[in-house]
Amino acid sequence: MFPNSPNVGRPPFSPALISQQQIINALNFRNASLSGTILTGVITPRPSAVWPLNSACPTFSPGLPNNVGRKRRSDERTSPYDVKRQRFQSPPSRPSGSSVPFVVDRRYSVPSPGISSLLPLTDHPQNTLQVARDKLSQQVLDLFCNCQQQSIDLEKKDLCRTQIQRELQRIFPQTKLYLVGSSLNGFGTRYSDADLCLVLKEEPINQRNEACHILSLVQQLFYRLSYIDRPQLIRAKVPIVKFRDKVSGVEFDLNVNNVVGIRNTFLLRSYAYIESRVRPLVLVVKKWARYHGINDASRGTLSSYSLVLMVLHYLQILPEPVIPSLQKEHPECFEPTMQLQFVHRRGSNITPYLSLNSSNLGDLLVGFLRYYATEFDWNNSIISIREAKVIPKTNDVEWKNKYICVEEPFDRTNTARAVHEKCKFDMIKKEFLQSWHKLKDKRDLFNILPAAATTECGGR
Repeated sequence: MFPNSPNVGRPPFSPALISQQQIINALNFRNASLSGTILTGVITPRPSAVWPLNSACPTFSPGLPNNVGRKRRSDERTSPYDVKRQRFQSPPSRPSGSSVPFVVDRRYSVPSPGISSLLPLTDHPQNTLQVARDKLSQQVLDLFCNCQQQSIDLEKKDLCRTQIQRELQRIFPQTKLYLVGSSLNGFGTRYSDADLCLVLKEEPINQRNEACHILSLVQQLFYRLSYIDRPQLIRAKVPIVKFRDKVSGVEFDLNVNNVVGIRNTFLLRSYAYIESRVRPLVLVVKKWARYHGINDASRGTLSSYSLVLMVLHYLQILPEPVIPSLQKEHPECFEPTMQLQFVHRRGSNITPYLSLNSSNLGDLLVGFLRYYATEFDWNNSIISIREAKVIPKTNDVEWKNKYICVEEPFDRTNTARAVHEKCKFDMIKKEFLQSWHKLKDKRDLFNILPAAATTECGGR
């Protein structure tokens, strides 16, 4: 869910690889102390802040092993992930137009670090949606069934994560690499990119300096790995290293210690599976926004994360809500200071929500567009799924003079801060209004999202 910069037009990279001794010098920790701070090239976490808690404070190697940068012998393989990685082929899409019942996919991925299992959802009638009875709802279901991420898509991302984590632990022992964002929160598509979070410690780090320094070392390491293509350091508010896994073809964004992304991944996952209409509606809104050019934070429009929060907010504020605020209903499951090792477990106990709202997917899509086109007060309101309501805009620097205000449910920052130009804001409002007018009468999804666009299942 982090800002994604396009690769088009970038010149090919031909960097000089840093030597093993340069990495050793950069990671010189002889002056380290348990102060809990990160100095230039020095990482010194407090024991109480380090994840996992059942191990000692991570010790960062004074040097790289001799086998870094070369192919390991068969007798060095100690993990089942050390076998040759195979290419994955996703199963063919279901033919467009065929009518099938929507059943929640209960298959789960290879879990990220610290996640022993993603427990199966409680079997409940509210988790299953019958065949749509109207054309627009059926079109939304068809799009969802064609484009939703499959288990095999998630497994190939996690296989790459596992292998990269092993390489990174040669430099940063006992750190963990998490798969986060749409790949794991239930709102991913068949060919969507993936986000990774490298956790050095649970405390925040300076993203402008320390994170960029660490990511520059990660980038240099990636140049040595034959299966990684085009590693690029993007110096954004949350800096990332972008790269492509040559085996699976998946594009990745890797950040350091942006742990709020781990927390909101599992919050959104709980929302995704609490009510069967949530995932199809979110997916079609993301497809619609991308087609109309308003789903790209790197170009000053809405991030996918902001769009998901906007959909959830709409479903919460209806006269008869489709979903509640999970943070209000289950505060013990989504405590912002909860240790990372417990984050995935707490939400697994939440049962599906019994909503009295019987609106079909077509009605909800039309209502979503109408709400933001004609009803929502952009000038004075903040979208908050934490409160399940609109909250008034304040003069705080996070909200003052911002065109769109969407509250991050954990750190309470503005996830829509990328929309900082009035022309982009006006374009977003125009797309909501025009699409609502096109859809409300004819109720045909192809009026706002051509058939060709519904078969392209990429994006975040």
